[in-house]
Amino acid sequence: MTGYRLSDRALADLDQLYEHGIHNFGLRQADGYYDGLIARFQAIVDNPLQWRRVDEVGEGLRRSVFGSHSIYYLIDADDIAIVRILGYQELGGSFDKAKK
Repeated sequence: MTGYRLSDRALADLDQLYEHGIHNFGLRQADGYYDGLIARFQAIVDNPLQWRRVDEVGEGLRRSVFGSHSIYYLIDADDIAIVRILGYQELGGSFDKAKK
């Protein structure tokens, strides 16, 4: 694997959770959590099969839990496609057009 890429929805998820972190926990804690997520993205690239498949959520999806968020990703031929980063909210409809 050469790296990872975030879908538009995953990028929006990341922006939203960072903003939420700043407003609710402060900049320092939000930065630390953000940095931890980025490190987890790299860990997924380094060993993408470590986390289990969640085909019941979406065909080929895998999930890595980090803190209070689940990182949903697909293994592509060249990289990891991170499709969503979700908190405790319900999954219903969260993966419509997830591969875009």
